[in-house]
Amino acid sequence: MNVDVAIAGGGPFGLMLAIELGRRGVSVALFDAKSSTAFNPQANATQARTMEYYRRLGFADEIRALGLPSDYPTDIAYFTRFADYELGRFQLPASRDAKAMVSSNEGSWSASEAPHRVSQKFVEPVLRRHAENTPGVFVGFGWELTRFEVDENQVECHFVATCGLEEQKVTAKYLVGADGARSLVRRTLGISYMGEHGVERDFMGGRMYAVYLRCPHFYEFTKQAPAWMNWTFNEERRAFMAAVDGRGEFAFHTQLHDDESEETLNDQDAKELFQQACGAEIDCEILDHMGWTAGHALVASQFGSGRVWFGGDAAHLFTPAGGLGYNTAVEDAVNLGWKLAATLKGQAGATLLDSYEVERQRSALRNTSYARTFADSVGNYIPQSGIENAGAVGAALRESAGTYLKDHARREFNIPGVTFGTRYDGSPVLPLIDGSVPEDRANLYVPSGIPGGRPPHWWFSDGTSLFDHFGFNWTLLRLGNTAPTGERLVDSANLRGLDLKVIQFEEPRLEELYGAPLVLIRPDQFIGWRGHNSINPDAIWNLLLGVNNNQ
Repeated sequence: MNVDVAIAGGGPFGLMLAIELGRRGVSVALFDAKSSTAFNPQANATQARTMEYYRRLGFADEIRALGLPSDYPTDIAYFTRFADYELGRFQLPASRDAKAMVSSNEGSWSASEAPHRVSQKFVEPVLRRHAENTPGVFVGFGWELTRFEVDENQVECHFVATCGLEEQKVTAKYLVGADGARSLVRRTLGISYMGEHGVERDFMGGRMYAVYLRCPHFYEFTKQAPAWMNWTFNEERRAFMAAVDGRGEFAFHTQLHDDESEETLNDQDAKELFQQACGAEIDCEILDHMGWTAGHALVASQFGSGRVWFGGDAAHLFTPAGGLGYNTAVEDAVNLGWKLAATLKGQAGATLLDSYEVERQRSALRNTSYARTFADSVGNYIPQSGIENAGAVGAALRESAGTYLKDHARREFNIPGVTFGTRYDGSPVLPLIDGSVPEDRANLYVPSGIPGGRPPHWWFSDGTSLFDHFGFNWTLLRLGNTAPTGERLVDSANLRGLDLKVIQFEEPRLEELYGAPLVLIRPDQFIGWRGHNSINPDAIWNLLLGVNNNQ
């Protein structure tokens, strides 16, 4: 096979990248060593920014129809044990009610899409189907990358069938590693992670155990109100358990003790771990179980170079607090996709691909830091002896724990600042900061028109989102009834073969939000440039496309 881009790995990063590239006319061959998309739930939350990207591609409603039913509570609930005392509950809207949260033009949550509680196991088949249906994209599961060789013009990739001896050679102009935490691509390049590995905590640190189970009578037995995320807080068996389908499937995770070994645990042991967290012998069906390690906050020292790049878990590894790993991977793909396409079409300079590492490494460091903070907050908060006692002392301990845990939930699960606040300040393909950048805070997002961040969102009276009007590639916004035409920017874009959509809005608040009448939106829906005129359009485009006039 001869393609523009070979992708090793078919998780969210790899599949999303294939779609991004294919829709720009780039030929892609994606191979994954697994026989199919994920069976286990893995990530359980799709953030609002990720949903905005799915909306941009036209399948946000498909994703929203999966996972938890529209009326299922998305509360975060804490218990001593699932069938015993409830310590506290942080209430969040069900999917059918979440739209109201984002439908305002005020506050931190103004967005084209609300977050959705849907497991990665449901998301991946949608991504795979759309990748397979994209012209120029080949998707093959059951093929493992074994080696690759790079020269000045191409990458020769060797794949072997995981269920036989058949081999496949793919010649590509670029190789992208989407091959996970043990990435062959990253290791072959000699690039290592930096950061914290397996940090020990009372919970969410060190050896953990995941149990995928079915228990349709769980809430009937426990007499507790349903929640999306259920946590136990006691001295014997700390755990969290996410509702997967709203009909009885759950993803249960617990901390292993020193005398428990993931290598020897069987189905009955997995059931007993769950029952200890319940505080009762609730029957369940074990669908799968495996060990994993919490306490990671790892980011690769480089994200590739030249003709070989990588992203997703190959580039950063999280403890799953705040649900940031999968969502960060999707944004990696959106960032890299348009830059690879522009490079392959001869529209970009070398700096554009280099900016992928600058922008996404900084984002990964930011997000792993947030996840580590959330994990520390809950994992280092230790149950006091007697918290399960029936007397007054036990009641006081439970009240104190409930107050702390509810406050923690607000900090971890209401995070518009994390969701929308990624910025690429200092990127070599962005102008210098021309204003005061809002403080980066997890629980507060302040929209800003300064280039390098997410565009301020706006709902129009006809029910459309401003983002719905953006082009798939470049967009020039003309804001206000006296906005310049931007004709020189348009002419320069046409000469370069760029796909540029020009739209004008007279809504006065938009020019106020963006701080200028002319705004260029990048293909990844980040602000690239703003100004009051376009006197030197070639300099603007050269900067945004990483073109050095000496190249």
